[in-house]
Amino acid sequence: MSTSLQYLTNEEGKKTAVIVPWEDYIRFMEEMEDLVAVAERREEARVPHDQFLADLRKDGILHNHLA
Repeated sequence: MSTSLQYLTNEEGKKTAVIVPWEDYIRFMEEMEDLVAVAERREEARVPHDQFLADLRKDGILHNHLA
């Protein structure tokens, strides 16, 4: 993350908000979306890695020389 954060403070000098560069905000939001997707899929059944690769080969997505 960038080091160019700016803070807004109230009358007592307590931080109440932060201003971040746009690129950092976009990156943060993408990471949050990824974490939400992981959390939503936490209880789904898992497929063993070997089976996953076999399914990709069967569907023509992965060729034997790639994995």
